[in-house]
Amino acid sequence: MKMVSNSTEIAHEFFPSNLMFRVYKDGRVERVYKTQTIPPSNDPETGVQSKDVVSSPELGLSVRLFLPKITNPALKKIPLLIYTHGGAFCIGSPFSPHYHEYLTSLVNKANVIAVSVQYRTAPEHPLPIAYDDAWTSIKWIASHVNGDGPEPWLNEHADFEKVFLCGDSAGSNIAHNMTMRAKTDALVGVKIDGLLLMNPFFMNDKRDELIEYIFPTSNGSNDPRLNPASAVNELVGLPCSRVLVCVSEKDFLKNRGVAYYEAVKKSGWNGVIDLLEIPGEDHVFFLFKTSSQKAVDLLSQVSSFLNQAFSLT
Repeated sequence: MKMVSNSTEIAHEFFPSNLMFRVYKDGRVERVYKTQTIPPSNDPETGVQSKDVVSSPELGLSVRLFLPKITNPALKKIPLLIYTHGGAFCIGSPFSPHYHEYLTSLVNKANVIAVSVQYRTAPEHPLPIAYDDAWTSIKWIASHVNGDGPEPWLNEHADFEKVFLCGDSAGSNIAHNMTMRAKTDALVGVKIDGLLLMNPFFMNDKRDELIEYIFPTSNGSNDPRLNPASAVNELVGLPCSRVLVCVSEKDFLKNRGVAYYEAVKKSGWNGVIDLLEIPGEDHVFFLFKTSSQKAVDLLSQVSSFLNQAFSLT
C-alpha cells in the first residue's frame, strides 16, 4: 500500500491576512514572515549611540543598548528603560529597523538609557520561554546595580532607582509579567518606578487559537499571565508606583488594554494609573508612521511619563 506523505498538508496557518507561519501535518514549521534586522549605529541626527551585547551566551540572547548624547556631564545617572518588542510572541526583534528607529527617537526625546531585550520566539520556543528569556536579560541588567557589571554604559549611566519596564503588544504582556515577577523574585537594588504598556496584548474570554498552539501549558483566559483581569487580587501587589496604558481607537486589542486598566484600578493597587487613547489609529501605529503628528505627540507623552511629568489633566 502506497503511503501518502503529509509534508505538504497544512495543519495550521496563523494570521492568514499577514501570515506569520504555517505548520504542516508532519510537524514542520514554515516561517513566512521574515524579520529584518539592522546593525547598531551612531545616529548622526540625534547623537544617540547603540550597540549589541550578549546577555546570556548559554541561551544565545543579546540586548541592544541605546545611549543618548550626553550634553550635561554633571548629570551622571539617567533613567533606565527596559523595552520588550511585540510580534505575537512569534516574530519581531530588538534589532529590527522599526524598533531601532523608535528606541533611538525615544532615547533622544526622553534622555534615558534604554535596553531592548531579545527573547526566543514561538512556535519553535513555546511560551513561557519568552517570559523566562526576558527575565534572564533583566537579571543581567540588574547585575550592574553596584556599578561593577560587565557593560560600561549601564555601570556609568543607568539610574537603578528610576527603572521603567515597557513594551508594545505581546511585549507589553511580557513587560507586565516581568514587573509582577519582580514582586516575588526581587531585583536587589532595583526600583521599578513605572510600567508603560503600548497597545498591550492580553486575552479575554474569547478562544485564541494562536495562544493555544504556542502556549499549550497555559490555562488560557484564566491564566493571569495572559489575562491579568482574571486574577484582580494579584494586581494589588504590582511593584511600581506608576502605570500608563496606551491604546488606539481602531486597535482590535483596545478593549483588552482598557480591561487591564480597569482591573488594576479595581484591585486597590496603591499607585497612579492612567489610560491614554489615541483617536483614529490602529495597532502599534507609532512604529510604522513615526513622522505622523499623532506619533510625534505620543512620543512626547511617553517621554513626559518617563520624566515624571505626565498628566491627562
